[in-house]
Amino acid sequence: MLLKHESEDPKKSPDSNSAARTALQCAYSILQERIIASPNDMMGILLFGTEATRFAGGGFDHCYLLMDLDVPDAASIKELKNLLEDDKAFEKLLAPCSEKVSMANVLFGANQIFTTKAPNFQSRKLFLITDDDDPHAHDKALKNSAITRARDLYDLGVQIDPFFMSNPGRKAPFDPSKFYDDIIYRPVYSDEEEDKPLAVTGSGTTKLKEMVSSIRSKATAKRAQFSTTLEIGPGLTIGVKGYIIYKQQTKGRSHYIYTGGEKPQIVKGSTTILADSTAQVVEKAQLKKAYKFGGEQIVFTDEEMKAMRNFGPPGIRIIGFKPASTAKFHLNVKPAQFIYPDEGNFVGSTRTFTALHAKLAKDDKVALVWTITRRNAAPTLCYLYPSVEVIDPVTGRQTQPAGFFLITLPFADDIRLNPDAPNAKAPAPLIDRMRAVVKTLHMPKGYEPEKYENPSLQWHYRILQAIALEEELPEHPVDKTLPKYKLIHKHAGELVEQWGDELSKVAGEFDIVMAPPASRGTKRVQGEDGGAALKKARTKASGGGDKEIRALYAKGALAKCTVATLKEFLQGVGLSSSGKKAELVERCEEYLDTKG
Repeated sequence: MLLKHESEDPKKSPDSNSAARTALQCAYSILQERIIASPNDMMGILLFGTEATRFAGGGFDHCYLLMDLDVPDAASIKELKNLLEDDKAFEKLLAPCSEKVSMANVLFGANQIFTTKAPNFQSRKLFLITDDDDPHAHDKALKNSAITRARDLYDLGVQIDPFFMSNPGRKAPFDPSKFYDDIIYRPVYSDEEEDKPLAVTGSGTTKLKEMVSSIRSKATAKRAQFSTTLEIGPGLTIGVKGYIIYKQQTKGRSHYIYTGGEKPQIVKGSTTILADSTAQVVEKAQLKKAYKFGGEQIVFTDEEMKAMRNFGPPGIRIIGFKPASTAKFHLNVKPAQFIYPDEGNFVGSTRTFTALHAKLAKDDKVALVWTITRRNAAPTLCYLYPSVEVIDPVTGRQTQPAGFFLITLPFADDIRLNPDAPNAKAPAPLIDRMRAVVKTLHMPKGYEPEKYENPSLQWHYRILQAIALEEELPEHPVDKTLPKYKLIHKHAGELVEQWGDELSKVAGEFDIVMAPPASRGTKRVQGEDGGAALKKARTKASGGGDKEIRALYAKGALAKCTVATLKEFLQGVGLSSSGKKAELVERCEEYLDTKG
């Protein structure tokens, strides 16, 4: 990662929203994520345009290797964090030099780092972050030299991804055509929108969010799930690749960790197979595979097992066409895969693929295909459903790609019949009451899933990050998926109560048993079950502490209460007073939410 900072005033220290600070904050955020998600990835940070110089070897003036290319560890990430928090150290290190830096030397230094540190890596990326759109405006020789060095990087297999930063104080927007269009090469078969350089503008917070989001998307390798052929008809075959666009992210485990010692250690596992009767070690050559049939075990050799699993070579073959209305949503048994043309083995695949896609989309039809995606995979029947490209009118970005969705169809035994249920329909007054509730709680912009992170997954990553960086463990997770009960009660509480009253009226007509509402300690508060001790506690809690808590609750500042006051209030209303302060505050809020 190359970071460039050029202050408008050399005497002015870098502020909190400078391009360099934003870039380093982005690098710190990415390091925190990659040390957990991809612990084997190598990362490095090279600053250029600084007054200080730190680089192995001569000839690299004003280049500072802040973090050498290697697997990031806790010490290096802490060093970067301390630099961002120490303004004096940041100002001293990030002081811009007074002379222009040769971009040829910068790119040659990156070339040396990749050659010495990661010579055998297939995927190598160089994120170039700068706010100078023409570093060699008056020196054509230096510009030509930089173009040559950039070509050397691409010959080495290094892909340059630029991030251009336009500071609010600039008179003109960043213009990559002055210099960087000559050193940025794009593959012949690439998505132009995906490879388009990012131009970041606005405040420091906006810049940071845009850069982190873009670098995450570019740093994530877009691996194909399979690469096979699509047979449209006899003698007409093209190449395609399959991807998974939508997939649930789960907790990945790359290593087992032993925490019983002084510090966590990676466990090296070994597997040993023992015989049940003799407890002797069984070698791999002694193992045999068998199926139980008719009360006996039938043994098969490895060759026979492979022959039974072989249904032919991998490929997708069209066997017919149907109206798109036959592709029912509920018939999908697993996530659909996305099919895109591949020019690697069949030249002209993109043109033929596009013609098939346009015809099916125009006629509103789907293709029924026989599918074997991998060698020895079980064959399945699928639909090729044409996906039409959708562009967001606000951002101009693609929200749905153009291609084919490969929808796996179920076999007869995959479909379960719905249980018998009485054909009962709610009366019109009850439906009208619920319609009012739904309208009131409707989201203006609709449900945006990217705003709601998986709380369990984020908590898992936060714990791993704290252990890896030797930080304090967090007390409780942040769950953005929990309903906002206070807002719901404020906007729709009365309507929900009216719906409940209407439901109680019609319950007898449909033999509906109405369950008593959950009290959450309400009976004890009302004194229905209380004795003398409870009355005494309630009298004590109804003093100054009760008024103080209710006043702070109205302001949304319950966290300012002392633990003793919170416990006294909870004991007075008949709720548990055990736990940490955060749990006590949450328990008080839940109780007061029910009281409106």
